[in-house]
Amino acid sequence: MINLISIFLLLANPFLRQPFEEKPNIVLILADDLGWSDIGCYGSEVETPNLDWLAANGVRFTQMYNTSKCNPSRAALMTGLYAQQVGYEANYQQPLVNGITLGELLQSAGYRTLWSGKHHGFDHPMDRGFDRYFGLMEGASNHFNPGPQRQGEAKPAQKRPDRPFYEDRTLYQPFSAPKGYYSTDYFTKYAIQWLEEYKNEENPFFLYLAYTAPHDPLMAWPEDIEKYRGKYAEGYEIIRRKRFEKQKKLGIIYENQAISEATHVPWASLSDSLKKVEEQKMEVYAAMIDRMDQKIGEIIQKLRELGKLENTVFIFLSDNGASAEMVNLPGDGKIGSVGQWTSLGEDWANVGNTPLRFYKNYSFEGGIKTPLIISWPKGLAHHNELNPFPSHLIDILPTLRELSGANYPTIHKGKPVLPEAGESLLPAIRGEKSQRETPIFWEWSIGRAVRKGDWKLVAHGKTSPWELYDLKNDPYETKNLSSQFPEKARELESLFLEWKESLSQ
Repeated sequence: MINLISIFLLLANPFLRQPFEEKPNIVLILADDLGWSDIGCYGSEVETPNLDWLAANGVRFTQMYNTSKCNPSRAALMTGLYAQQVGYEANYQQPLVNGITLGELLQSAGYRTLWSGKHHGFDHPMDRGFDRYFGLMEGASNHFNPGPQRQGEAKPAQKRPDRPFYEDRTLYQPFSAPKGYYSTDYFTKYAIQWLEEYKNEENPFFLYLAYTAPHDPLMAWPEDIEKYRGKYAEGYEIIRRKRFEKQKKLGIIYENQAISEATHVPWASLSDSLKKVEEQKMEVYAAMIDRMDQKIGEIIQKLRELGKLENTVFIFLSDNGASAEMVNLPGDGKIGSVGQWTSLGEDWANVGNTPLRFYKNYSFEGGIKTPLIISWPKGLAHHNELNPFPSHLIDILPTLRELSGANYPTIHKGKPVLPEAGESLLPAIRGEKSQRETPIFWEWSIGRAVRKGDWKLVAHGKTSPWELYDLKNDPYETKNLSSQFPEKARELESLFLEWKESLSQ
């Protein structure tokens, strides 16, 4: 009887098809300033065959959210708590408080913990549960050369030449990168070196790979840029429309949904010289995403060679929507090269977030929505599946807790730990849950929002009035219903104010 029951459970639940003691490896990949529609399996024309492969062998979420800004998103992802709960609502130059990190959680469950890439935080990763670390501690740097000018090369375009990098415990400030350095390549290089170094360990591994692509400065290898030469000459309207139609075919959006109103300027209004500049910017941006996908492919291939791919969970997402922030540091060289710091700009960012409203730093959908791919060849019975469950970065830690069998503590190193703010996504993937009972909250800079069920209340501006949207029937936030449903608006506002009050307790 016991054997029959066990067999039934194994067949009914894809997450129990392996012995419990065989914990999965976990690769968590975070892109930087990647728009909702910027990868192929979410509508893009950019070539992302490796991410598309993960999607085809896993689940894509269509209502996954971030915080609209780099450092609070990373704090929420790392702790399973809102950034406001861990002291990162406005300033990351201080230790995380009130929580534990993914590294600490998974290390407690026997995982080898590895982190390569961007941090944008204060605590050294190796003080917070990670065995190894290589990367940038701050927000952005020159992708080809974050340090001193190299002999025979153009002066690197930089906001500052002394961005801090760490290799394990060794600080480099400035980081004198070797010739041939490119951020995406080197973050991947360290990850692959570690996978090789620890390949014979019996314990599973957790690899957090935090790319700085496609965050500005727009820089990419010439051969990658060449692949996209001339592909954006059609301009904003046509590229946005093509992405929208592809999203319909993919099932990312409803077949009968009309495209939302664009916020970019008309392509025809640009001069020929400005069109050329805009084309070049998008060519480089696409090349950065393409390169990131190539390197993800190298991780996949390395795990395949090691015989570990089948039992590895891949999770891919972005820290916020495509960015309209503008930094231009003209120097020696053209757009895409080491000597020129160029940003994407709000017009292409509007295309990057197709068909959503606004971009990074806004609490409207274009600022806070991220692609989310979860793929696990051995443990997931799902293939090319779309999941509309409303979710948030705070849900990643509970998901990994359930996957790893780790115990979430109430006290860590003698200090109390707040309860998880999120919930595991595994019940939603298993089809056991389609509705989220708890609301989701946002507050960054002058943006704020709350979502409960399909209703969302949002504002941008310290004194701006609340706007109410029914996301089920109006996913692009085009029809403000606050005057039509004032009681619903007041209900959501009360929830937001209660959440704010709880943060001070």
